[in-house]
Amino acid sequence: ETDLGVFYTDIAKVLEKTFEEWMRYRDECLKKLANDPYPTGLHCNRTFDMYACWPDGSPGSTINVSCPFYLPWFEKVKHGLVSRKCGPDGQWVMLNGTQPWRDYSQCEEEMELTMEEEGAHRLMMSFKVLYTVGYSLSLLALVSALLILTIFRKLRCTRNYIHANLFASFGLRAISVIIKDVLLEKRWGMEIFHVSDWEALLSNEAAIGCRVAQVMMQYCILANHYWFLVEAVYLYKLLIGAVFSEKNYYTLYLYLGWGTPVVFVVPWLAAKYLKENTECWALNENMTYWWIIRIPILLASLINLLIFMRILKVILAKLRANQKGYADYKLRLAKATLTLIPLFGIHEVVFIFATDEQTTGVLRYIKVFFTLFLNSFQGFLVAVLYCFANKEVKSEMKKKWQLWKLDHPALCCTQ
Repeated sequence: ETDLGVFYTDIAKVLEKTFEEWMRYRDECLKKLANDPYPTGLHCNRTFDMYACWPDGSPGSTINVSCPFYLPWFEKVKHGLVSRKCGPDGQWVMLNGTQPWRDYSQCEEEMELTMEEEGAHRLMMSFKVLYTVGYSLSLLALVSALLILTIFRKLRCTRNYIHANLFASFGLRAISVIIKDVLLEKRWGMEIFHVSDWEALLSNEAAIGCRVAQVMMQYCILANHYWFLVEAVYLYKLLIGAVFSEKNYYTLYLYLGWGTPVVFVVPWLAAKYLKENTECWALNENMTYWWIIRIPILLASLINLLIFMRILKVILAKLRANQKGYADYKLRLAKATLTLIPLFGIHEVVFIFATDEQTTGVLRYIKVFFTLFLNSFQGFLVAVLYCFANKEVKSEMKKKWQLWKLDHPALCCTQ
């Protein structure tokens, strides 16, 4: 799943490495300060002021030390110096009486962003708006569609139960993505005042919430594909006129749609926890673990495309045979499914080998845009094709509306 989780993970990796280097710098500094001989007479005491390591200073002098090596941009400023002043009274000069005064202008990174970096940041933020709108719209449509299929008794059949499960998988996916984004923004938006804040921010405990959301999202992505596979299998059996017990097969469909993802998500979760237990598990450092999730998705997509071609062949054969009685709800279901299969299948097959880690520049932005757009609006499209555009659903809703108007004549406008 391509989302801004990777964007946040890139930031997290820099922060985590910086903090680790800062702790190493601090430990080396404290060790050096403990071992160095103490001078006699009046002097400013050696100290680590949380930024740099300072030796003892002579009164009235300026002390210079090299820029600390934990800075992410250290290679650019490694020849620079940071300075502090030792006052005549043997005390370090303070700013406003509370903060240590220091001149670290030679250690600062150039803060001017290039036009390219500014454009990239704006683009990523616009992508975030795009997929947040997409998932929110999809969630609203899916919940409405689920309510319609649940409330109206005449719509309760195996075909619509399968649709309802597909809607549920897309709805859960949208919820997990939205929750994960909220948790990431809350985490990386917190203010840092003390070292303990850094430790808390970068601890495994702080990442538990977004990891749970990440696992849920991966499970729902797999469930989307396998419930759509169920849709394709059910339609194919319906078109070829196979005689089967819908009740018994529905149980198998439940295992295929909700059970199959568990088989792949559990080993992926174990691999992440044991081997790549960093941040929100959004980054794929070892591609082997990534394939645990992607192979079953690719497999489902390829099977769907094969069934797509078989269904197309069956429909063309039936139409050539001019079977008029055949052409109502089965063909409408086929139309919806044939619209969605290429959308799902081709999209997955095209982008399966192009991960965020392997694509750069314009290609990455093109891939991110199409993936985010399709992923976020798929739920909406599924709800429209399988529910709101469904002739049976529209007919049943029209009947209920007419009955409601008859029962509440006072609330209806009279001509």
